[in-house]
Amino acid sequence: MSEALYRQYRPKKFSEVVGQEPISETLSKALMSGRISHAYLLTGPRGVGKTSVARIIAHEVNNLPYKGEAMHLDIIEIDAASNRRIDEIRDIREKVHIAPTSAKYKVYIIDEVHMLTKEAFNALLKTLEEPPEHCIFILATTEAHKLPETIISRTQRFTFKPVEKDKAIAHLKSIAKKEGIDIEADALELLAEHGGGSFRDSINMLDQLGTAGKKVTTNSARELLGVAPDVALKQLIEYISAGDSKGALNLLGEIHSDGTSPNSLAAQLGKKIRAELLAGTNYSWATGLLRSLLDVSSAKQPFEFLEIIILQAAHQNVGNQAPLVNKPEQLQAEPIETTDAPFMGVPELNSNFSLALWPEVIAMVKARAASLYTALRLAEPQIDGNVLSLSFQFPLHEKKVKESRHIKFICDVIEELSGAKVEVHCQLSEKKSNTASQVKPLANSPVSEKSPKLTTINNIFGNAELLES
Repeated sequence: MSEALYRQYRPKKFSEVVGQEPISETLSKALMSGRISHAYLLTGPRGVGKTSVARIIAHEVNNLPYKGEAMHLDIIEIDAASNRRIDEIRDIREKVHIAPTSAKYKVYIIDEVHMLTKEAFNALLKTLEEPPEHCIFILATTEAHKLPETIISRTQRFTFKPVEKDKAIAHLKSIAKKEGIDIEADALELLAEHGGGSFRDSINMLDQLGTAGKKVTTNSARELLGVAPDVALKQLIEYISAGDSKGALNLLGEIHSDGTSPNSLAAQLGKKIRAELLAGTNYSWATGLLRSLLDVSSAKQPFEFLEIIILQAAHQNVGNQAPLVNKPEQLQAEPIETTDAPFMGVPELNSNFSLALWPEVIAMVKARAASLYTALRLAEPQIDGNVLSLSFQFPLHEKKVKESRHIKFICDVIEELSGAKVEVHCQLSEKKSNTASQVKPLANSPVSEKSPKLTTINNIFGNAELLES
Protein backbone atom coordinates (compact mmCIF):
# COMPACT_ATOMS: atom_id res chain seq x y z
CA MET A 1 0.00 0.00 0.00
CA SER A 2 1.46 3.33 -1.06
CA GLU A 3 1.81 6.12 1.49
CA ALA A 4 -0.52 9.11 1.10
CA LEU A 5 1.10 12.16 -0.47
CA TYR A 6 0.33 14.44 2.47
CA ARG A 7 2.28 12.04 4.72
CA GLN A 8 5.18 11.77 2.27
CA TYR A 9 5.53 15.53 2.04
CA ARG A 10 4.96 16.35 5.70
CA PRO A 11 7.74 18.81 6.73
CA LYS A 12 10.42 17.24 8.90
CA LYS A 13 12.32 20.44 9.79
CA PHE A 14 11.48 24.12 10.23
CA SER A 15 12.97 25.08 6.86
CA GLU A 16 10.44 22.81 5.11
CA VAL A 17 7.38 24.40 6.71
CA VAL A 18 5.46 26.31 4.01
CA GLY A 19 3.09 29.18 4.69
CA GLN A 20 3.98 29.64 8.38
CA GLU A 21 7.42 31.22 8.03
CA PRO A 22 7.14 33.71 10.94
CA ILE A 23 6.29 30.88 13.35
CA SER A 24 8.92 28.43 12.10
CA GLU A 25 11.64 31.10 12.14
CA THR A 26 10.75 32.24 15.67
CA LEU A 27 10.70 28.71 17.05
CA SER A 28 13.89 27.73 15.24
CA LYS A 29 15.84 30.66 16.66
CA ALA A 30 14.43 30.14 20.16
CA LEU A 31 15.37 26.46 20.26
CA MET A 32 18.83 27.11 18.84
CA SER A 33 19.50 29.64 21.61
CA GLY A 34 18.22 27.28 24.29
CA ARG A 35 15.06 29.24 25.14
CA ILE A 36 12.73 26.30 25.61
CA SER A 37 9.26 26.67 27.12
CA HIS A 38 7.62 23.97 29.22
CA ALA A 39 4.37 24.36 27.25
CA TYR A 40 3.43 25.49 23.72
CA LEU A 41 -0.01 26.16 22.28
CA LEU A 42 -0.43 25.87 18.49
CA THR A 43 -3.77 27.17 17.22
CA GLY A 44 -5.30 27.64 13.77
CA PRO A 45 -7.43 25.95 11.07
CA ARG A 46 -7.00 22.32 10.13
CA GLY A 47 -4.37 21.15 7.70
CA VAL A 48 -1.97 24.09 8.04
CA GLY A 49 0.92 22.36 9.84
CA LYS A 50 0.19 22.46 13.59
CA THR A 51 0.88 18.78 14.23
CA SER A 52 3.90 18.79 11.91
CA VAL A 53 5.44 21.73 13.76
CA ALA A 54 4.67 20.06 17.10
CA ARG A 55 6.62 16.97 15.97
CA ILE A 56 9.49 19.12 14.70
CA ILE A 57 9.72 20.87 18.09
CA ALA A 58 9.71 17.50 19.87
CA HIS A 59 12.60 16.22 17.77
CA GLU A 60 14.58 19.48 17.76
CA VAL A 61 14.60 19.92 21.56
CA ASN A 62 15.93 16.38 21.86
CA ASN A 63 18.37 16.60 18.93
CA LEU A 64 16.69 13.53 17.45
CA PRO A 65 16.60 12.72 13.73
CA TYR A 66 13.10 13.09 12.25
CA LYS A 67 12.71 10.94 9.17
CA GLY A 68 9.71 8.65 9.02
CA GLU A 69 6.33 8.55 10.75
CA ALA A 70 7.60 6.42 13.65
CA MET A 71 7.75 8.33 16.94
CA HIS A 72 10.45 8.09 19.60
CA LEU A 73 9.47 6.49 22.93
CA ASP A 74 9.84 9.84 24.70
CA ILE A 75 7.54 11.63 22.23
CA ILE A 76 3.96 10.77 23.17
CA GLU A 77 1.05 11.82 20.95
CA ILE A 78 -2.46 11.92 22.39
CA ASP A 79 -5.68 12.55 20.45
CA ALA A 80 -7.90 14.46 22.88
CA ALA A 81 -10.96 13.72 20.73
CA SER A 82 -10.82 10.06 21.77
CA ASN A 83 -8.92 10.47 25.07
CA ARG A 84 -10.80 13.36 26.61
CA ARG A 85 -11.70 12.04 30.04
CA ILE A 86 -10.04 12.85 33.33
CA ASP A 87 -8.67 9.28 33.63
CA GLU A 88 -6.38 9.79 30.62
CA ILE A 89 -5.02 13.07 32.01
CA ARG A 90 -4.53 11.52 35.45
CA ASP A 91 -2.50 8.81 33.75
CA ILE A 92 -0.29 11.53 32.24
CA ARG A 93 0.10 13.23 35.64
CA GLU A 94 1.33 9.97 37.15
CA LYS A 95 3.83 9.32 34.34
CA VAL A 96 5.26 12.82 33.76
CA HIS A 97 7.54 12.43 36.78
CA ILE A 98 9.15 9.35 35.26
CA ALA A 99 12.41 10.33 33.55
CA PRO A 100 12.74 10.02 29.75
CA THR A 101 14.01 6.68 28.51
CA SER A 102 16.88 8.05 26.40
CA ALA A 103 16.03 11.58 25.25
CA LYS A 104 16.65 14.80 27.16
CA TYR A 105 12.95 15.73 27.34
CA LYS A 106 9.74 13.76 27.50
CA VAL A 107 7.35 15.55 25.10
CA TYR A 108 3.57 15.21 25.19
CA ILE A 109 1.72 16.34 22.04
CA ILE A 110 -2.01 16.69 22.75
CA ASP A 111 -3.95 17.20 19.52
CA GLU A 112 -7.43 18.81 19.48
CA VAL A 113 -6.93 19.69 23.13
CA HIS A 114 -10.17 21.69 23.19
CA MET A 115 -12.05 18.35 23.30
CA LEU A 116 -10.96 17.63 26.89
CA THR A 117 -13.65 17.66 29.56
CA LYS A 118 -13.75 20.32 32.26
CA GLU A 119 -12.41 17.85 34.82
CA ALA A 120 -9.60 16.82 32.46
CA PHE A 121 -8.65 20.49 31.94
CA ASN A 122 -8.45 20.98 35.70
CA ALA A 123 -6.17 17.96 36.02
CA LEU A 124 -3.99 19.19 33.13
CA LEU A 125 -3.77 22.64 34.68
CA LYS A 126 -2.16 21.26 37.83
CA THR A 127 0.49 19.58 35.69
CA LEU A 128 1.15 22.75 33.69
CA GLU A 129 1.49 24.79 36.88
CA GLU A 130 4.29 22.61 38.27
CA PRO A 131 5.78 20.62 35.38
CA PRO A 132 8.91 18.50 35.87
CA GLU A 133 12.00 20.01 34.25
CA HIS A 134 12.32 17.08 31.87
CA CYS A 135 8.74 17.41 30.54
CA ILE A 136 7.36 19.59 27.68
CA PHE A 137 3.70 19.89 26.61
CA ILE A 138 2.67 20.88 23.09
CA LEU A 139 -1.07 21.54 22.76
CA ALA A 140 -2.69 21.84 19.33
CA THR A 141 -6.25 22.93 18.56
CA THR A 142 -8.49 24.28 15.82
CA GLU A 143 -10.78 25.95 18.39
CA ALA A 144 -8.68 27.95 20.80
CA HIS A 145 -11.73 29.88 22.06
CA LYS A 146 -12.88 26.70 23.83
CA LEU A 147 -9.76 26.52 25.99
CA PRO A 148 -9.85 27.89 29.55
CA GLU A 149 -7.82 31.08 29.97
CA THR A 150 -5.97 29.41 32.81
CA ILE A 151 -4.55 26.89 30.30
CA ILE A 152 -3.74 29.48 27.62
CA SER A 153 -1.93 31.76 30.07
CA ARG A 154 0.52 29.00 30.98
CA THR A 155 1.68 28.39 27.40
CA GLN A 156 3.57 30.10 24.61
CA ARG A 157 0.91 30.58 21.94
CA PHE A 158 1.52 30.49 18.18
CA THR A 159 -1.39 31.21 15.82
CA PHE A 160 -1.25 29.51 12.41
CA LYS A 161 -3.00 31.13 9.45
CA PRO A 162 -4.61 29.60 6.33
CA VAL A 163 -1.95 29.08 3.68
CA GLU A 164 -1.93 31.80 1.02
CA LYS A 165 -3.26 30.69 -2.34
CA ASP A 166 -0.06 31.48 -4.28
CA LYS A 167 2.07 29.48 -1.84
CA ALA A 168 -0.37 26.59 -1.94
CA ILE A 169 -0.26 26.53 -5.77
CA ALA A 170 3.56 26.59 -5.81
CA HIS A 171 3.74 23.76 -3.25
CA LEU A 172 1.21 21.62 -5.14
CA LYS A 173 3.08 22.23 -8.40
CA SER A 174 6.33 21.08 -6.77
CA ILE A 175 4.73 17.89 -5.45
CA ALA A 176 3.07 17.16 -8.81
CA LYS A 177 6.41 17.52 -10.58
CA LYS A 178 8.18 15.17 -8.16
CA GLU A 179 5.37 12.61 -8.44
CA GLY A 180 5.14 12.85 -12.23
CA ILE A 181 1.55 14.11 -12.17
CA ASP A 182 0.69 16.03 -15.34
CA ILE A 183 -1.79 18.71 -14.27
CA GLU A 184 -3.08 21.91 -15.86
CA ALA A 185 -2.27 25.23 -14.20
CA ASP A 186 -5.96 26.09 -13.79
CA ALA A 187 -6.56 22.73 -12.11
CA LEU A 188 -3.79 23.47 -9.61
CA GLU A 189 -5.39 26.82 -8.85
CA LEU A 190 -8.75 25.11 -8.38
CA LEU A 191 -7.26 22.62 -5.91
CA ALA A 192 -5.57 25.39 -3.93
CA GLU A 193 -8.75 27.44 -3.81
CA HIS A 194 -10.96 24.51 -2.86
CA GLY A 195 -8.53 23.54 -0.11
CA GLY A 196 -9.41 26.79 1.64
CA GLY A 197 -5.90 27.33 3.00
CA SER A 198 -5.46 23.71 4.11
CA PHE A 199 -2.39 21.98 2.64
CA ARG A 200 -3.61 18.57 3.73
CA ASP A 201 -6.93 18.90 1.90
CA SER A 202 -5.33 20.24 -1.30
CA ILE A 203 -2.62 17.54 -1.35
CA ASN A 204 -5.21 14.80 -0.72
CA MET A 205 -7.20 16.00 -3.73
CA LEU A 206 -4.07 16.05 -5.87
CA ASP A 207 -3.34 12.51 -4.70
CA GLN A 208 -6.81 11.36 -5.78
CA LEU A 209 -6.55 12.96 -9.20
CA GLY A 210 -3.05 11.65 -9.78
CA THR A 211 -4.00 7.99 -9.27
CA ALA A 212 -5.78 7.90 -12.66
CA GLY A 213 -2.41 8.07 -14.41
CA LYS A 214 -3.52 10.57 -17.03
CA LYS A 215 -3.35 14.33 -17.43
CA VAL A 216 -5.36 16.16 -14.81
CA THR A 217 -7.53 18.74 -16.54
CA THR A 218 -9.58 21.53 -15.03
CA ASN A 219 -12.78 19.65 -15.94
CA SER A 220 -11.65 16.44 -14.23
CA ALA A 221 -10.72 18.46 -11.15
CA ARG A 222 -14.16 20.12 -11.15
CA GLU A 223 -15.87 16.73 -11.40
CA LEU A 224 -13.91 15.37 -8.44
CA LEU A 225 -14.50 18.45 -6.29
CA GLY A 226 -18.13 18.88 -7.34
CA VAL A 227 -17.78 22.58 -8.13
CA ALA A 228 -19.63 24.59 -10.77
CA PRO A 229 -17.84 26.09 -13.77
CA ASP A 230 -17.16 29.79 -13.54
CA VAL A 231 -19.19 30.44 -16.69
CA ALA A 232 -22.25 28.83 -15.07
CA LEU A 233 -21.91 31.05 -12.00
CA LYS A 234 -21.65 34.12 -14.21
CA GLN A 235 -24.77 33.11 -16.15
CA LEU A 236 -26.68 32.49 -12.91
CA ILE A 237 -25.82 35.98 -11.68
CA GLU A 238 -26.99 37.45 -15.00
CA TYR A 239 -30.33 35.64 -14.69
CA ILE A 240 -30.80 36.99 -11.16
CA SER A 241 -29.90 40.54 -12.24
CA ALA A 242 -32.37 40.39 -15.12
CA GLY A 243 -35.15 39.06 -12.91
CA ASP A 244 -35.30 35.86 -15.00
CA SER A 245 -36.60 33.42 -12.38
CA LYS A 246 -37.20 30.60 -14.88
CA GLY A 247 -33.71 30.84 -16.34
CA ALA A 248 -32.15 30.94 -12.86
CA LEU A 249 -34.09 27.86 -11.67
CA ASN A 250 -33.34 25.85 -14.82
CA LEU A 251 -29.61 26.62 -14.59
CA LEU A 252 -29.62 25.87 -10.87
CA GLY A 253 -31.14 22.46 -11.61
CA GLU A 254 -28.50 21.73 -14.26
CA ILE A 255 -25.64 22.65 -11.94
CA HIS A 256 -27.11 20.44 -9.22
CA SER A 257 -27.53 17.54 -11.67
CA ASP A 258 -23.86 17.82 -12.63
CA GLY A 259 -22.93 16.92 -9.07
CA THR A 260 -22.41 20.31 -7.40
CA SER A 261 -23.75 20.25 -3.85
CA PRO A 262 -25.96 23.12 -2.62
CA ASN A 263 -23.38 23.99 0.05
CA SER A 264 -20.56 24.16 -2.49
CA LEU A 265 -22.66 26.19 -4.93
CA ALA A 266 -23.70 28.63 -2.20
CA ALA A 267 -20.06 29.16 -1.22
CA GLN A 268 -18.97 29.59 -4.85
CA LEU A 269 -21.80 31.97 -5.68
CA GLY A 270 -21.03 34.07 -2.61
CA LYS A 271 -17.34 34.36 -3.60
CA LYS A 272 -18.26 35.24 -7.19
CA ILE A 273 -20.71 37.99 -6.18
CA ARG A 274 -18.20 39.40 -3.68
CA ALA A 275 -15.48 39.47 -6.36
CA GLU A 276 -17.73 41.36 -8.77
CA LEU A 277 -18.73 43.85 -6.07
CA LEU A 278 -15.05 44.51 -5.37
CA ALA A 279 -14.53 45.00 -9.12
CA GLY A 280 -17.10 47.81 -9.10
CA THR A 281 -20.31 46.10 -10.21
CA ASN A 282 -23.27 47.31 -8.18
CA TYR A 283 -25.96 44.70 -7.47
CA SER A 284 -28.82 46.13 -5.44
CA TRP A 285 -29.89 42.64 -4.42
CA ALA A 286 -26.44 41.41 -3.34
CA THR A 287 -26.62 42.13 0.39
CA GLY A 288 -29.78 40.12 1.00
CA LEU A 289 -28.65 37.16 -1.08
CA LEU A 290 -25.15 37.05 0.42
CA ARG A 291 -26.69 37.00 3.89
CA SER A 292 -29.05 34.15 2.96
CA LEU A 293 -26.32 32.08 1.27
CA LEU A 294 -24.64 31.71 4.66
CA ASP A 295 -27.68 29.76 5.90
CA VAL A 296 -27.73 27.16 3.11
CA SER A 297 -25.41 24.71 4.89
CA SER A 298 -27.59 24.66 8.03
CA ALA A 299 -30.92 24.30 6.19
CA LYS A 300 -32.83 21.01 6.51
CA GLN A 301 -33.35 21.01 2.72
CA PRO A 302 -30.33 22.91 1.36
CA PHE A 303 -31.18 22.73 -2.35
CA GLU A 304 -34.78 23.86 -1.86
CA PHE A 305 -33.61 26.66 0.42
CA LEU A 306 -31.10 27.74 -2.23
CA GLU A 307 -33.86 27.80 -4.86
CA ILE A 308 -36.05 30.01 -2.68
CA ILE A 309 -33.41 32.63 -1.90
CA ILE A 310 -32.35 32.85 -5.55
CA LEU A 311 -36.02 33.25 -6.55
CA GLN A 312 -36.38 36.04 -4.01
CA ALA A 313 -33.30 37.82 -5.36
CA ALA A 314 -34.49 37.45 -8.98
CA HIS A 315 -37.96 38.71 -8.06
CA GLN A 316 -36.47 41.99 -6.85
CA ASN A 317 -35.05 42.60 -10.31
CA VAL A 318 -38.09 41.97 -12.51
CA GLY A 319 -37.93 44.57 -15.31
CA ASN A 320 -34.46 45.72 -14.30
CA GLN A 321 -31.72 46.57 -16.78
CA ALA A 322 -28.21 45.18 -16.73
CA PRO A 323 -26.23 45.78 -13.50
CA LEU A 324 -24.78 49.27 -13.12
CA VAL A 325 -21.00 49.61 -13.10
CA ASN A 326 -19.73 52.48 -11.00
CA LYS A 327 -17.14 54.18 -13.20
CA PRO A 328 -14.58 56.27 -11.30
CA GLU A 329 -14.97 59.23 -13.65
CA GLN A 330 -18.72 59.31 -13.02
CA LEU A 331 -18.28 59.40 -9.27
CA GLN A 332 -15.72 62.19 -9.50
CA ALA A 333 -17.75 64.28 -11.94
CA GLU A 334 -20.92 64.22 -9.86
CA PRO A 335 -20.10 63.78 -6.17
CA ILE A 336 -22.87 62.65 -3.89
CA GLU A 337 -23.91 65.00 -1.11
CA THR A 338 -24.52 63.45 2.27
CA THR A 339 -26.18 65.80 4.69
CA ASP A 340 -28.71 64.25 7.00
CA ALA A 341 -27.97 60.70 5.89
CA PRO A 342 -25.49 58.79 3.77
CA PHE A 343 -26.53 57.70 0.28
CA MET A 344 -24.48 55.06 -1.46
CA GLY A 345 -24.97 55.20 -5.22
CA VAL A 346 -24.78 57.51 -8.21
CA PRO A 347 -27.09 60.51 -8.85
CA GLU A 348 -27.96 59.54 -12.43
CA LEU A 349 -29.62 56.32 -11.29
CA ASN A 350 -33.34 56.22 -12.24
CA SER A 351 -35.53 55.19 -9.33
CA ASN A 352 -37.93 52.27 -9.70
CA PHE A 353 -39.59 53.16 -6.41
CA SER A 354 -43.26 54.04 -6.54
CA LEU A 355 -45.38 55.47 -3.74
CA ALA A 356 -47.69 52.51 -4.33
CA LEU A 357 -45.07 50.52 -2.36
CA TRP A 358 -45.12 52.92 0.59
CA PRO A 359 -47.61 50.79 2.62
CA GLU A 360 -45.22 47.84 2.18
CA VAL A 361 -42.33 50.00 3.39
CA ILE A 362 -44.34 50.97 6.47
CA ALA A 363 -45.28 47.33 7.12
CA MET A 364 -41.66 46.17 6.89
CA VAL A 365 -40.47 48.97 9.18
CA LYS A 366 -43.17 48.02 11.67
CA ALA A 367 -41.97 44.41 11.65
CA ARG A 368 -38.29 45.28 12.06
CA ALA A 369 -38.19 48.59 13.97
CA ALA A 370 -41.38 49.29 15.89
CA SER A 371 -40.07 52.48 17.51
CA LEU A 372 -39.27 54.02 14.12
CA TYR A 373 -42.65 52.94 12.75
CA THR A 374 -44.44 55.04 15.37
CA ALA A 375 -43.07 58.24 13.79
CA LEU A 376 -42.75 57.11 10.16
CA ARG A 377 -46.40 56.09 9.80
CA LEU A 378 -47.40 59.75 10.23
CA ALA A 379 -45.17 60.97 7.38
CA GLU A 380 -46.53 62.29 4.08
CA PRO A 381 -44.30 60.83 1.34
CA GLN A 382 -43.56 62.42 -2.05
CA ILE A 383 -41.23 61.05 -4.73
CA ASP A 384 -39.34 63.12 -7.30
CA GLY A 385 -36.91 61.08 -9.37
CA ASN A 386 -34.77 59.29 -6.82
CA VAL A 387 -35.52 61.74 -3.98
CA LEU A 388 -38.10 60.70 -1.41
CA SER A 389 -39.38 63.63 0.69
CA LEU A 390 -41.07 62.90 4.01
CA SER A 391 -43.16 65.67 5.57
CA PHE A 392 -44.07 65.66 9.27
CA GLN A 393 -46.52 67.75 11.24
CA PHE A 394 -44.46 67.68 14.41
CA PRO A 395 -40.73 68.28 15.05
CA LEU A 396 -40.57 65.27 17.39
CA HIS A 397 -41.31 62.87 14.54
CA GLU A 398 -39.12 64.66 12.01
CA LYS A 399 -36.15 64.64 14.41
CA LYS A 400 -36.49 60.91 15.10
CA VAL A 401 -36.76 59.82 11.45
CA LYS A 402 -33.96 62.07 10.14
CA GLU A 403 -31.30 60.36 12.31
CA SER A 404 -28.62 58.94 10.00
CA ARG A 405 -29.16 55.35 11.13
CA HIS A 406 -32.91 55.61 10.55
CA ILE A 407 -32.49 57.19 7.11
CA LYS A 408 -30.09 54.40 6.11
CA PHE A 409 -32.53 51.80 7.42
CA ILE A 410 -35.39 53.27 5.36
CA CYS A 411 -33.18 53.38 2.23
CA ASP A 412 -32.21 49.73 2.76
CA VAL A 413 -35.85 48.68 3.15
CA ILE A 414 -36.84 50.52 -0.05
CA GLU A 415 -33.91 48.97 -1.93
CA GLU A 416 -34.84 45.52 -0.66
CA LEU A 417 -38.47 45.92 -1.80
CA SER A 418 -37.96 47.65 -5.13
CA GLY A 419 -34.26 47.41 -6.01
CA ALA A 420 -34.18 51.22 -6.17
CA LYS A 421 -31.67 53.50 -4.45
CA VAL A 422 -33.27 56.66 -3.12
CA GLU A 423 -32.28 59.71 -1.13
CA VAL A 424 -34.53 60.44 1.83
CA HIS A 425 -35.14 64.04 2.95
CA CYS A 426 -37.15 64.93 6.05
CA GLN A 427 -38.98 68.24 6.56
CA LEU A 428 -41.72 69.84 8.60
CA SER A 429 -45.06 70.15 6.87
CA GLU A 430 -46.24 73.66 5.96
CA LYS A 431 -49.60 72.77 7.48
CA LYS A 432 -48.04 72.34 10.93
CA SER A 433 -49.09 75.72 12.24
CA ASN A 434 -52.76 75.06 11.47
CA THR A 435 -52.85 71.53 12.82
CA ALA A 436 -53.80 72.29 16.40
CA SER A 437 -56.91 74.20 15.41
CA GLN A 438 -57.98 71.53 12.89
CA VAL A 439 -57.73 68.52 15.23
CA LYS A 440 -60.73 68.03 17.48
CA PRO A 441 -60.72 65.94 20.63
CA LEU A 442 -62.91 62.88 20.91
CA ALA A 443 -66.43 63.47 22.11
CA ASN A 444 -66.73 63.44 25.90
CA SER A 445 -62.94 63.36 26.11
CA PRO A 446 -61.50 64.73 29.33
CA VAL A 447 -58.81 66.33 27.20
CA SER A 448 -61.26 69.01 26.04
CA GLU A 449 -62.03 69.86 29.62
CA LYS A 450 -58.45 69.82 30.87
CA SER A 451 -55.27 71.64 29.99
CA PRO A 452 -54.41 72.89 26.45
CA LYS A 453 -51.09 71.04 26.89
CA LEU A 454 -52.98 67.75 26.93
CA THR A 455 -54.64 68.73 23.67
CA THR A 456 -51.22 69.27 22.09
CA ILE A 457 -49.99 65.88 23.32
CA ASN A 458 -53.15 64.29 21.94
CA ASN A 459 -52.52 65.94 18.59
CA ILE A 460 -49.01 64.47 18.42
CA PHE A 461 -49.71 60.94 19.57
CA GLY A 462 -53.35 60.58 18.51
CA ASN A 463 -56.59 60.46 20.53
CA ALA A 464 -56.52 58.12 23.46
CA GLU A 465 -58.24 57.51 26.74
CA LEU A 466 -56.93 59.68 29.58
CA LEU A 467 -56.44 57.71 32.78
CA GLU A 468 -57.15 59.50 36.05
CA SER A 469 -54.43 59.17 38.68
